[in-house]
Amino acid sequence: MATNAVDETEATEATTDEKAVDTTKSDEVTRTEVPAEAAETKAEGASGVGQGAGAVVSAALGVVSLTGSWIGTVAAARQNLVGQLETAQNAGVAKQIQAVYGDAWQTTALWGGLFAVTALIVGVVVLARPAFGTPGRIQAPWIKSVAWAGVALGVIGLFLAVLKYTGILLSLPSAS
Repeated sequence: MATNAVDETEATEATTDEKAVDTTKSDEVTRTEVPAEAAETKAEGASGVGQGAGAVVSAALGVVSLTGSWIGTVAAARQNLVGQLETAQNAGVAKQIQAVYGDAWQTTALWGGLFAVTALIVGVVVLARPAFGTPGRIQAPWIKSVAWAGVALGVIGLFLAVLKYTGILLSLPSAS
């Protein structure tokens, strides 16, 4: 029995040593192969990340053009204050309405239009980017979808901004 226990211990140690050697050899092979694969993946992923971010920014700017922005609200409030300060007390009602409310409304429309145009430009650049990149490289479908959403929201936002600015959409009340 004692001989049996010694033989089993030696066999276990030999098996463990062989596994350690095998593991070391496979690690060495993996270490030489991983950097080349990682470099390829890094080069491929870099352009996709930028295009994806651009598509998301385009969609976000399109939403902001529709819902309004903080800067548009501040600019409208400022224009409202300027209209109140510059309008004389003896000015007609129509002139007071235009100076206090109309100019502020147009300022809001102007900022909405600027965000819409920016959304359009960013979305079109993201969609056109593959034409100027590596030949044969395909743009991810989700990037195209989000970029098209940004372009569509930009078009709608620009259309609404023009309608607001010209007074076709929600024009000022008449003074009479």
